[in-house]
Amino acid sequence: MTNKTPLAALDTIYGTVSVVGSMNADYTVTTERLPKPGETVNGGPLQVLPGGKSGNQAAAAARIGAKVMMFGAVGSDGNADFLLDQLNDAGVNTSHVRKVLGPSGTTVITVDAAGENAIVYSPGSNAHVTVDYVESEKKALTSSKVLGLCLESPIETVTAAAKMCHEAGVKVLLNNSPFRATLPAELVENSDILLVNEHEMAQLLGIDEPENDDWASFDWNFVLQKMQEFGYDQAIVTLGGDGSVVLDATDADRPIHRVCPVRVHAVDTTGCGDSFMGTVLACLASDMKLGEAAELASYVSAYAATSYGAQASYGNAAQIREAFEDK
Repeated sequence: MTNKTPLAALDTIYGTVSVVGSMNADYTVTTERLPKPGETVNGGPLQVLPGGKSGNQAAAAARIGAKVMMFGAVGSDGNADFLLDQLNDAGVNTSHVRKVLGPSGTTVITVDAAGENAIVYSPGSNAHVTVDYVESEKKALTSSKVLGLCLESPIETVTAAAKMCHEAGVKVLLNNSPFRATLPAELVENSDILLVNEHEMAQLLGIDEPENDDWASFDWNFVLQKMQEFGYDQAIVTLGGDGSVVLDATDADRPIHRVCPVRVHAVDTTGCGDSFMGTVLACLASDMKLGEAAELASYVSAYAATSYGAQASYGNAAQIREAFEDK
């Protein structure tokens, strides 16, 4: 971004975003270390926090200023109102969320002293985000500038939403998470941008990973070529604590854009990837380039790592600016 820091982009978030997918109650406990198979370890107090990859992405986008509509399903249990209230508090429009009988989606999360986590996901009401449901919401879904999708919903629903929005001229960003080694051809054809981590990218494209995780000297031009052959001219590959790489064949000046990490003392990485995704959605809806979006997302996701939970750790524009602009 010419003559500006990435944080300046926080002043220019205004776009409209639709997110289709999951909302979960996260049952979270902290431990000194993650248990090994068959092992019991002592943990701290159990917390119930709002989550779900799609709900997280929607909340992150809304907190930094995007106008966000959430599409998905909650159950008939006590977690349903909790999840909707938390999204509403973040500024997300939940008026299109479906209510079904049965439990809402849940995850059980263990977080160790280094901030690493292990997660078990139970879909619950998320399994009821059907093709018929998204088709019934076509007018609202296609009114946004960008659609965000992940794979915690039935794959046929994700594909139908992508196709509907793509045909209506809505930009579609697909987060291949939870990771699927193969994606339906129709989904690839109808999504514009792919977001994956480095290990997912290598497996999806059939590329050998570098020795000693030396991604700094990796041939990213080769990755861009393979990504285009797979079906995407634009993609972001996240590298965990090493930042990200933007692959953008539509940007003649900078088709490979390496984004440096923002260093923080991480206490919990739960939901950091979702805050990255939500930021990219907000930026794309506000007419920013993909590289600019990834640069701001690096700051937003770093902020999320400094406190516990997913949505509970997300900052608004003022908080993120205060945390980083003088450092």
